[in-house]
Order: sequence, then C-alpha cells, then structure tokens
Amino acid sequence: MAVLLVSAAVVSACSSDKKTATPATAGATTPTAASTGSTAATSGSTAAGGSSTTAGGSTTTPPAGQKGGTITIGVEQEWDCLDYMGSCGGSTYGSWSVLFATTSRPFDFVKDGDTWKYKASNLLTGEPELTNVGGKQTVTYKINPKAVWSDGTPITSTDFKYTWSQVTTGTDIYDTSVFRDVEAIDDSDPATVVLTFSKANASWKDLYESYGIYPSHLLEGKDRDAETKDGYTWSAGPYVLQQWNKGVGATLVRNDKYWGTPSLVDKVELKFFADTAAEFQAFKAGEVDVIGPQPQLDAIDAINAGGLPGKSVVDANTGNVEALWINNAKAPFDDKVVRQAFAYAVDRDAIVNKLFGGIGVKKAVNSLNPPILAEFSNQDAFSQYKLDLKKVDSLLTGDGWAKGSDGIYAKGGTKLTFEAKTTSGNKRRELTLQVLQQQMKAAGFDMTINEQKAGDLFGQQLPAGDFQMALYAQTATTLNPGLSTTQSSVNIPSAANNNSGNNWTRTNVPGLDDLLNTVDVENDDAKRADAAKKADDLMAADMVTLPLDPLPNIGFYGDRISGDFSINVIQGPWWNVSSWSVKS
Repeated sequence: MAVLLVSAAVVSACSSDKKTATPATAGATTPTAASTGSTAATSGSTAAGGSSTTAGGSTTTPPAGQKGGTITIGVEQEWDCLDYMGSCGGSTYGSWSVLFATTSRPFDFVKDGDTWKYKASNLLTGEPELTNVGGKQTVTYKINPKAVWSDGTPITSTDFKYTWSQVTTGTDIYDTSVFRDVEAIDDSDPATVVLTFSKANASWKDLYESYGIYPSHLLEGKDRDAETKDGYTWSAGPYVLQQWNKGVGATLVRNDKYWGTPSLVDKVELKFFADTAAEFQAFKAGEVDVIGPQPQLDAIDAINAGGLPGKSVVDANTGNVEALWINNAKAPFDDKVVRQAFAYAVDRDAIVNKLFGGIGVKKAVNSLNPPILAEFSNQDAFSQYKLDLKKVDSLLTGDGWAKGSDGIYAKGGTKLTFEAKTTSGNKRRELTLQVLQQQMKAAGFDMTINEQKAGDLFGQQLPAGDFQMALYAQTATTLNPGLSTTQSSVNIPSAANNNSGNNWTRTNVPGLDDLLNTVDVENDDAKRADAAKKADDLMAADMVTLPLDPLPNIGFYGDRISGDFSINVIQGPWWNVSSWSVKS
C-alpha cells in the first residue's frame, strides 16, 4: 500500500502528514466500527442526517455544464516541492492539487458500489496484460495513440522507462517500492511497454500511480529534481501548471492538448491557507469555491450548526489512519513492555469521540491498515488495548518500574518520560495531545508536547528517527494492500536504501518482513489477505504503534459551482474538478 502524509496522513513528507507509497486495497467492502460511509449534507443539515449519499468517485458523468470561468480551491497546506519522486514530494495536497491534474497514470481509482477498484485509464488502450514469461512476471501496457504531452509529443514507452530509471537509480527518492523489483523495460516499440520483474510482485498496479509518467524528451540528461521541484510546464493531464507563487497559491489552466474530456472551466486557482480556520472563513465568505480541510474542530462544529453555503460531504470509510506513531528504537519505547503499558494507558475511544463524535465517528480504529483495506486486514487487531490502569501497573512493575511520590514511574533512576511531536497550527492535534497528556499523567507517564513545522517534522526529524512518538496520519495513495513500505525492516532509513526508507518508526519484528513480503508478491488474494491479517496481529502483539482514528475526509462545495461533488478516496475532494462548471 502506498502512503501519503496529510496533516492527517502522508511521508518524507512535505505535507503535514504522510502519503504511503505502495498500499490501499482493491476491495474493502466492510466498513469498520469507525466507518460511517460517505454522507452528503446540504446547507443546514448535519453530516449524520444529510439529504443524500454521494458515490464518492463514481464514474457517472454529470450533465454538461457551462464552459469557461474560474474555480478557486482553498488548499490547507502548501506542498514543499513538485518533484513527486523526491523525498520532498510526499504532500497529499500536492498530489490532490497538481499531480493528478497534470500527469497521466496507467490506472484510475473508481468506486463500484462499496468497493474501490483499479480501472485502466485513458493513457492505455485497455487493461494491461499480466503474464509469466520464462518464469518471470511480465506486464505489458498498450499506450493510447491519442495520448500526447502538452507540447504535442506522443507519450511513448521510453517515458515509462525513463520514469522507472529515475526511481531506481536516483538518490533521495520518496519510495522505490515495486519499481525496484522491475529488472528491465522493453521500449523498442514506442506504443508498447513491456516490464519484466526480477521476482513476483502483486503490487504491480501501483507502478506510476504515486508519481505519474515523466516526459523523457524534456528531462533526459538533465537534473530531474532541479527541473521539477519548483514547478514544471509540461502536462499529460487535463490541466497545465501555469504558475506556482510560493506562499500564495498556484494556477492551473486547461490543457488544450489533453486527449481526454477537456475541462469545462478555463482555469483553477489554488489558494494556500496557513490553517484550517482561515481556510474555512474564506469558504464561508465566498472567497474560495471548494475546500478539503482536515476534520478540524471548527469544521465539524460548522457542519453540525448548519447554515453553510452549498454542500458538505463527510466520509469516514477512508484510506487514512491517524496514529500515535512510536519510535521502536528510542527509549523508553525501545522496550515492548513499555509500549504495551502505554497502549493500556490510553482511552482511545474517549479521544475519538471527543474529536469526531459530532459527525458519527466514535470508535478508535484498530489496524494500521485503513478502513478501505478491511478485506486485506484485521480491523480488530489492536482492540485488546483499552484503558486498564491495573494492566499498566502490572506490566511496568513486572518490568522493574516503580511509581514515585510524584506519581510517575521510574526505573534505575530514570523517569518514564517521553515527548510527543506533531504538526504546528493544528487545533485538533493540539487537543488530541492535551487529552493524551492528561491520560498519561493519570497512568504514571510524564509526557511533553512539541509542535513542529510540517516540513521539518516530515522532511527531517521523522526520517532521521529524531522523535519518541509522533501524531500524524498515513494516507493510502493506491488501492493495493500492504504495509511493507512503512513497517518492513528493510525500509528503515539507512545507507543501504539511500536513506529513502519510510519505516520511520524503526519497526523490526521477527517474522513480520516475511508476512509483509507475501502480501507484496502473492497474486492470490486469499493468501494475501491471510498474510496481511497475520501481520496485523503480529504488529499488535508487539504494539509497534497505536492506531487512533480514520481521519474522516471532508469536502465543502460552494453555491457558485455545479457538478458531481464527491470524495475520491485516493484523489481527494476535487478529483473531478475538470467536469465541474461555474454557474451563470
């Protein structure tokens, strides 16, 4: 499963949270207890009692709207860079806003009933062919002859090969999963891409989904990162990035060379906001037409209060998992007993209910796999960890800790203290850690809070292991199961992987790598699901990290625009902006 960091959940992330670079499953059909489904609420109604239910990324085409005009989108977090391969390119908002609007990928993410699926995109002539040639897994793509770059140059197999080469041979790469298992690409036929894998890999559909295809005719022989990190002029999507005014916003204009359905509007303005409150005020004032904020407290209160312009959509069946991510290699959490005692000291349901009870999300999630991956996970794996102070005391005293006169446990003259980091300016996270701090004090832990800029936290401190615990979210960026990117020991940042590994928690549990590898390479879904569930159980038994909530997705859509307003679990709340129109 590929993952992103969004102030809720994305990686090496230049976003306030982390995007995971290889997971999300094709068929999560069973919502968890925390999952309420996608509910659309018209102005004046609550999320729980909305007037209709959205399809959340259906392929239904709405009636043709008026052409022309500009749609303005409020973006809560500015991305750090636009080289999606680089460690700075992991922003969820960057992907929602620019990546999906200006790049092309082999697959689209579509919703079919309650299930999310891969569907071949218009970059291809049809579904790719998966075969075994000479004992090796082979994938063949047939490129749509209409597919061209914004300068009119055809997209060819060499573009696929160039992109693969950059990921596998570059440095400071966000994630190399799946790509590194491709041993060769045959680009002898410009219209046909033939990939040969060095070993079986069930996540092959994830290839190119997190980065898109890069234009070899423009970038070959140049410094890719330097050419793209501050923006680029080429496109293979419905829009071209016209400008990125750092600290202010960005502008997308219609790509007249796009071979798919052209955008109805001429332009999309992306306006950056420093925090959710400012973004929300701009929406209510009509300064922006659309926002996809993190589910902050004021946004939830506003939904429940009613009186908002247009329509709001809340979806808790997400690709997100917000968790208390623990550094398993740093004291005091390098001790499994301490990690387990910590988990029994937390009343997670109380925290989740305080944060999201008003929109119907009241129970903690119990897997590091997001709700949409229920079919390929044990969504009850961590359910044993409920508030139990007697259990806390039993574990700690059995491990040599004793509670002092100040009520804090200590061992060998060292107090049981730790620091929890999170992103600054996030009121919901501030409240979460304040409640957690109170719970920790009652349980005998001394906890401090340290808020950091998103770029510093995700770009420097977490990859370097400079933390004991951190509150953020992981967001799946594909529909493929698997947690090897963030939980396999081979992905602990090190010189061996050019410090590009995303296992920031330094998780290293005996037997876990093999199970996660099975999920990655086994093409039999039943066997993949069995291995994934066993991996969940193993991580829970070792208490590697404590999952908290599904971080519901929220979208607000103003009165000035019309269209199919829904949330795509991977591509976000403005995934289909090119089909929207401005009302006359």
